[in-house]
Amino acid sequence: MLPDDWHLTQDVDDFLARAGDFLRSRPALHNTPLTDIEKLRIRGADAHGPVTAIFGRLESGGEVHAIFYLTPGGRLGLTPLSVEQTDALAAHLAVLGHSPANVIADHDTAGAFAASWQRHTSAAPVLFWRTHLYRLGTLTPPQPRPEGWGRITGGKDREQVVRWCREFCVDVGEQTSIDLIDAGSWDDSRFGDRHFTFWETPDGTPVSMAAATSIVGGMVRVDPVYTPAHLRGCGYAGAVTVEVSRAALVAGATDVVLFTDPDNPTSNALYQRIGYVHVADFAGYKFSYGAPQAG
Repeated sequence: MLPDDWHLTQDVDDFLARAGDFLRSRPALHNTPLTDIEKLRIRGADAHGPVTAIFGRLESGGEVHAIFYLTPGGRLGLTPLSVEQTDALAAHLAVLGHSPANVIADHDTAGAFAASWQRHTSAAPVLFWRTHLYRLGTLTPPQPRPEGWGRITGGKDREQVVRWCREFCVDVGEQTSIDLIDAGSWDDSRFGDRHFTFWETPDGTPVSMAAATSIVGGMVRVDPVYTPAHLRGCGYAGAVTVEVSRAALVAGATDVVLFTDPDNPTSNALYQRIGYVHVADFAGYKFSYGAPQAG
């Protein structure tokens, strides 16, 4: 696979005009590129100062077969690639002098890129994220349904939303988001563009929270879902997830997806009970540059 098959640009609108149909062709599998690139499009080229995002599409026979994007923050996102395609891209980016902080992709592609990037740059990869991707099949409300109802959050709920998102990040070890929240950079965190819903008990007390992205390419991602530790086991997480999932379908989403921790059998079983079906596994690797080389 020749590097010339990759077409690079810093123009997000031109990129989407050429690669948008490909991204929308598999909205569940491409959910992270869809939301990340849409956020970059909305915020504009000047949002991150002199550092500009880079977008690439892999074409053959006049058709797009894969894409990558490198955000100003250093996240490299990839759609599925073969080992040969991954190695060619790694070599191409290394020659161009790019230094991604991390890569996120489906499990096989992320692992292949991490290995190729280390060969081409000596940057040491460290696995920091593993997840299952689920897509909603037939929505099945939990039985018995806990008492209460769902409520879309408003401005008066911001403090609690921010606090619960931070607690969620502490639970899952998401330090980057914790740092952004603590610095007051809520809009720059991955939660800044979410739409939040509380599950409330009959007396109006919020007991659980779920959020969803806006519809992009027909897809909505539910993220995050959080219940404080002392309120877990009462069915609140399932109930609020059903609420936001149903709202996404009513709004016109064709694909409703979410990620889960492979090491949390409780959440995986819960989402399957309410109708989510496993689609794929994803992974993320951080890169350490300038590390001493053995020998």
